[in-house]
Amino acid sequence: MAVNPMEFMKLKERMDIFMNQHPRVMPFFQALSGRITEGSVIEMKVTQPDGTDLVCNIRVTADDLKTVDILTRQQ
Repeated sequence: MAVNPMEFMKLKERMDIFMNQHPRVMPFFQALSGRITEGSVIEMKVTQPDGTDLVCNIRVTADDLKTVDILTRQQ
């Protein structure tokens, strides 16, 4: 699969906007760097304006660790 340079630039722009609007996200992941191990469980919770909670979790795989490493090096 070829990487479309224009789509990559759009993704980079969106990531920059996200990072500026949510400056605590990447430091959080960076703080976890080296502390998350294969088999760890990451739980995500979204609370909607009406108070409804949506929750899911993932068990971390070796591939997930590679992805987190790539993302945390982008800062």
